Amino acid sequence: MAKKVQSKNGKVYINASFNNTVVTITDREGNTLKWGSSGHSGFKGTRKATPFAATTAVESALKKAKEENGLADVEVFIKGPGPGRDAALRAIKAVGIKISAIADITPMPHDGPRPKKKRRA
Repeated sequence: MAKKVQSKNGKVYINASFNNTVVTITDREGNTLKWGSSGHSGFKGTRKATPFAATTAVESALKKAKEENGLADVEVFIKGPGPGRDAALRAIKAVGIKISAIADITPMPHDGPRPKKKRRA
């Protein structure tokens, strides 16, 4: 059985897609403490893509991390264009954990794919 790591500081990674919201809570070194998702919280189908489902997923994972690992201060990294982005941040505040930094790590193409070849006349 893995030992419980007591960590006051941590990182929260939120992956908000159009179909689901996944949250991973790690310590400073990047070792996973807790995780959760809209599907893991009991939502199915299109309800997984709602802001309420994202709020529920983040709250449940953070409450467990706060109780079991003593988490008090986090840095938040948000990835993706989904509807759970803002709701997840509000959920972190609602749990009572201090947010020290927020970063958007959504991948953006610099030049994109090669364009189609020119049409022949």
